[in-house]
Amino acid sequence: MRCRLLVISISLVLPMAATLSAAELKLACLFADHAVLQRDAPVPVWGWADAGTEIAVEFAGQKKAAVADAAGEWLVKLDALKASAEPRTLTVTDGKTQAKRVVQDVLVGEVWLGSGQSNMEKPLGNRRGQRPTDDAEKEIREANHPLIRLFQTPRGRRAQKDGLTSQWHPCTPEAVDTLGFSAVAYFFGRELNEKLGIPIGLINSSVGGSRIEVWTPPEAYNGIAGLEEVAKAAAGDRKWGDVSIGKLYDPMIKPLVPYGLRGFLWYQGESNLMAGDSLIYTEKMRALITGWRNAWNLREAPFYYVQLAPHTYSARTFPNPFSTEALPLFWEAQTKALSIPYTGMAVITDTVKQLGDIHPTNKKDVGKRLAAIALARTYAMKEIVDSGPVFKEMKLQGNGIALKFDHAEGLRARDREDLSEFTIAGEDRIFHPAKAVIRDGHVFVESQNVRKPVAVRFAWNEKANPNLVNASGLPARSFRTDDWPVESHGPAAR
Repeated sequence: MRCRLLVISISLVLPMAATLSAAELKLACLFADHAVLQRDAPVPVWGWADAGTEIAVEFAGQKKAAVADAAGEWLVKLDALKASAEPRTLTVTDGKTQAKRVVQDVLVGEVWLGSGQSNMEKPLGNRRGQRPTDDAEKEIREANHPLIRLFQTPRGRRAQKDGLTSQWHPCTPEAVDTLGFSAVAYFFGRELNEKLGIPIGLINSSVGGSRIEVWTPPEAYNGIAGLEEVAKAAAGDRKWGDVSIGKLYDPMIKPLVPYGLRGFLWYQGESNLMAGDSLIYTEKMRALITGWRNAWNLREAPFYYVQLAPHTYSARTFPNPFSTEALPLFWEAQTKALSIPYTGMAVITDTVKQLGDIHPTNKKDVGKRLAAIALARTYAMKEIVDSGPVFKEMKLQGNGIALKFDHAEGLRARDREDLSEFTIAGEDRIFHPAKAVIRDGHVFVESQNVRKPVAVRFAWNEKANPNLVNASGLPARSFRTDDWPVESHGPAAR
């Protein structure tokens, strides 16, 4: 059920009878003071009233009407609006009682929904068990952006305890800090606001430690090869092992549908990696992406996500510990999800200083790289480079292998040292550290230990911090040229 929170702004000039009955007229929680409406597309506005009541919605010179159905639900669609930083008023009137709901300071611009687990949830400042993001005090102090609006989706009892309510907040230092708003989403929105010069609405709906299944509509697994058993569970009691499918989708995503937005941001996967999902995570992403797009009826909505950061998963205590290749295998699954149309992935292997911290503190580069993808692809700013080098093909050359990359203009080593994180193997499938040099726009890889090489791997280790970048300083994506079996677990713990 969509959230049924009463909008705070109520006209004070109504007759007493209308005021008393105003509780019957409700708006969905996103229609609150300081909201941002999505530009250049029809704008759904919805809520609840007595069945059969005619509802009028007025905004920016438009007036649309609808009749509440037998369940009391009503919805109108405003015609597409141009971006506007002019604060305007959205008025909703109950034709039966003349009760009104007045939503003030409404802007029109670009709206994005960010979701995932703790690295999306992580705020600029303090959170128990985590270090603040880099330069947190300075970033919070300078977070004064009146055209950026923040909506923090509440989390049940925690929302009540902390006094967080379903409402929009103009981006101020106090709002960013008090809300504990997502640092990744904030930096993404700040970059868009700066480059586009229009209002930006950011919705954060994230929960630390959550797996992808809890964010996915149960019906979204239908027809996806490899997930037949998950689909069966989703259609039944929704239990998949120790996970409840759709558990967070129902209270934290579904109530937001069909609010007008441009696209989705996603930073999640650590919990699924530790659940051993590397071989099927690609298809679980397909279910999530398709499910959300279907829910909003936005089949081409951009979905941009973050590849997991380097981390020493192999040092964690499990009955059957992970190998140092478990994370690269998961990176591979995330990379394969790029085959889903209108997706993009931010690579952040160069942003981590403490490999033992699963919550890296550099969230500015994460947000900016997501923004670069959006600016280049969604907003067609062709001058923006949104990707580091991407492996394209290999050719045998003597005792070595020449590698060709896309997005390779200005290939170089970030630190001016020898290229790092390349390994090479022969038919024995034993990989050795390789010497790699840039020649004529290619990377040539060889090793004295491999006379007849057949395969190359790059950044294929959980600690990988490769230095190969392009002219824009964006890191090369990890890859392997082989399809040999990879062991994701180490020896069993004793």
